[in-house]
Amino acid sequence: MKASTRLLVLILAVFGANVNLLAQDDPVDTTYYQTDEIIITGTRLEQKIIDIPYPVTRINQTNWIMSRKMGVQDVLLTVPGLFLQPRYGNHDTRITIRGYGSRSNTGIRGVRIMLDGIPESEPDGQTRIEAIDFDAIGRIEVVRGYSSSLYTNAPGGVINFLTDKYFPISYVQTNNEFGSYDLRKNGIKLGIRGKTSTFMTNYSYQNYKGYRQHSQEYQHRLNTLLETEFTPQSKLSVYGYYVGGIIKLPGALTLTQYNDNDTLANPRSVSRDEKRISKKGRFGATLLTSFEKGKMKHTLEATGYGTFKIFDRTARTYRLFTRYGIGGTFRYVNKFTFGGKAKSKQRVNEFTIGTDLFYQDGPIREFNNLNGQKGDDLLGLSNEVISNVGAYALNQIDILPQKLSFLVSGRYDRVVYNFQDELASFRDTSRVFAEFTPKAALNFKLTPHIALYTSFGFGFDSPAGNEMDNYLFTSDGGLRTLNPDLKAQKSSSFEVGIKGEVSGLKEKYFKNTLFEISFYNTKIEDVIVPFVVDGDVFYRNAAVSKRNGLEVGFSSELVKGLTLKGSYAFQDFKYDKYLAGSIDELGNRTDVDYSGNIEASNPDNFAAGEIMYQYTIAKKYTLYAKSSLQYVGGMFVDDANTDSLKTEPYTLINGQIGIDCNFKNFRLVAYGGLNNITDEKYVAFININSANMDFYESGPRRNFFGGLTLAYMFR
Repeated sequence: MKASTRLLVLILAVFGANVNLLAQDDPVDTTYYQTDEIIITGTRLEQKIIDIPYPVTRINQTNWIMSRKMGVQDVLLTVPGLFLQPRYGNHDTRITIRGYGSRSNTGIRGVRIMLDGIPESEPDGQTRIEAIDFDAIGRIEVVRGYSSSLYTNAPGGVINFLTDKYFPISYVQTNNEFGSYDLRKNGIKLGIRGKTSTFMTNYSYQNYKGYRQHSQEYQHRLNTLLETEFTPQSKLSVYGYYVGGIIKLPGALTLTQYNDNDTLANPRSVSRDEKRISKKGRFGATLLTSFEKGKMKHTLEATGYGTFKIFDRTARTYRLFTRYGIGGTFRYVNKFTFGGKAKSKQRVNEFTIGTDLFYQDGPIREFNNLNGQKGDDLLGLSNEVISNVGAYALNQIDILPQKLSFLVSGRYDRVVYNFQDELASFRDTSRVFAEFTPKAALNFKLTPHIALYTSFGFGFDSPAGNEMDNYLFTSDGGLRTLNPDLKAQKSSSFEVGIKGEVSGLKEKYFKNTLFEISFYNTKIEDVIVPFVVDGDVFYRNAAVSKRNGLEVGFSSELVKGLTLKGSYAFQDFKYDKYLAGSIDELGNRTDVDYSGNIEASNPDNFAAGEIMYQYTIAKKYTLYAKSSLQYVGGMFVDDANTDSLKTEPYTLINGQIGIDCNFKNFRLVAYGGLNNITDEKYVAFININSANMDFYESGPRRNFFGGLTLAYMFR
């Protein structure tokens, strides 16, 4: 089937639904979101989606509770404009929004990741999400587009994972999943709802052999929260998690290796026994209080947290990371209502000011790697200190009551790197990246349920710590630890869109129909790109990029029991100016003009969707069947746009069936399904600009999964 035909079939055939499993505060949430009801917090204003002047999506637990949920690709598949390249289960999934994050060959960059409003992203913006357990998550908020005026290193957007605290009654449940490649995940979850307090704790154990050689993993995860209301306007929330485990890394393959057998590991990765052994934990507390006086409401929020991470990584050498971090945020909101006595004539002005602080340090020890075991030779000893201090302010005011609003925001960030070489103090060095990033936006309601919006803003993205490695031919001759020449990416972006909800036909057809369409134009200067010096990869500012894109999302209940949802994204990402070069061991530089080339690892279009039918018998038994599809266009693997190396487009088709049994105090859910039904071979992850030509990491072929959840409610 041709790629264009596949895409047409996908657009015509998909979109989706969900079903309620356990008692939640949202009754049978069958909509993708409800623009005039759903409140979002990730924008640093508690607002309804219809009032936010940029694209925002909220997904509830009911969307994924009866689906395979090993990684973010299982949960966030149909979010418009969100492109996911899974690598090893839930680890190292490349999350890309509007091209931001695509340059990272490990971890997440350019997208701010939060857990309960506390950053999972490190001070330099790099993120791994091994602590995210979807059995413990209740909601997810995705803010797409420029968020640098609100968060550090967030030019692509923000994803805020919220721990589950939205249940109305106490319960205990077991969650169990199994599947191909020896997938086993078992856990227990307890939720206690008191008169003024909520407690939830979830433990899970996951073991996965992996679909490729040398890709097995296991993880222990514990997530917990306690929330207490002192008054109706004041509450304290305490959060904690611990995750520990190991993951083996199969590495990327050359085209020849991929064509011969895409399930094998890179021989170099096997000989080194490349792996990650990690222990990670966090404890945080948030105090929120508000009080009103007349037409003015004041809100104060303060958060403090501490983190630790003990991390062993084997590659060319055996490296041991120990990192400790402390941080805090503070936010003050003043909401003032003014105008006429009639509600239709009242205007609202909401002003917010806040600060973010995050400090992280710890030693890094480097030894020789003896087939995956730590050798005795100490090759390096350093201490890396990274701190980030940011302050922001935003104001949104109604120009026309309940019709037209104007938002302006701005943020100042100061990111400091201080790397100390304990073996050679003359290599000690520090770098400072500081920038102010403003943004302005308008939101106009055509109706109470449909809004037009537009925005313009600036972005700032400092280099990650692992992108700062120095090399011999920089301006200081490679003397210090950090590259003295690498600058932060700076960008500007314009966006316009429409979103909302339309009425169904005769209250029977196309109920709860929601849609969104957005167009953006972005220019990035000093693009950070990888290049090669004598076989080793380093980073520099070498390009100007221009990005244009269109994102579409849709959700509807066609008839009773049959729902559809889906998304489509078109991307035109090209380097406007780009002189790419490499330097050999003698210092000879070779430059090639890549101006006009397409950014690697970004498809020109991709789409996803779900279709689901559910039927209820005697109010106790709900049967359902669901199918999902994903289409991804071909992608270049390098900035040279080598046609012979470009990946092929692919379409994945998945299906599942299940039953939800609801009794007085018990609830039983059982489901099973097949992923990649057509057994398609495809490239799931691209190791961009690889000097060794090993670009390709395959996705799993046809595989089955199943799950069983049993809950007891204390009614």
